Amino acid sequence: MSVPVLPYRMIRTLVGVLGALSALFPDEIVELFEKLAIANPSEGTVRGWVRPAVRSEGVLIAVISLFNRRAYAWLMNLTGVFGAIVLLFPDLYRRFATAFLYERPESMEWNERFNLAVRAIGALYVLLAAKTYRERHNDT
Repeated sequence: MSVPVLPYRMIRTLVGVLGALSALFPDEIVELFEKLAIANPSEGTVRGWVRPAVRSEGVLIAVISLFNRRAYAWLMNLTGVFGAIVLLFPDLYRRFATAFLYERPESMEWNERFNLAVRAIGALYVLLAAKTYRERHNDT
């Protein structure tokens, strides 16, 4: 049995749609993240700039993914580097994310089961970046 392979253009479209969803629903994205990742989300307050940043990031990702091939290549390279860091150093990611996103980071507790999810997300980012890199270079 073969594993279905998503073509480069389909991945770009999927990334663009996910970016658009982040732009349209930043509050829901933050709530979902907290529900899955944080054991005590009611204990902390997300910094005021986080939701507008999620919206801006979503717009940027959607535009880049859907309209600019060169910028998308750069975005995927950056995604791969970020994914490798998250995959190899999930505790470092969690400490950084807590300090960066929350006003009182010392009061936040991560769900222990989310550690595996962090690594899986990192691996997915690395695989997507490698796939798009390979397909970009096979197109030339």
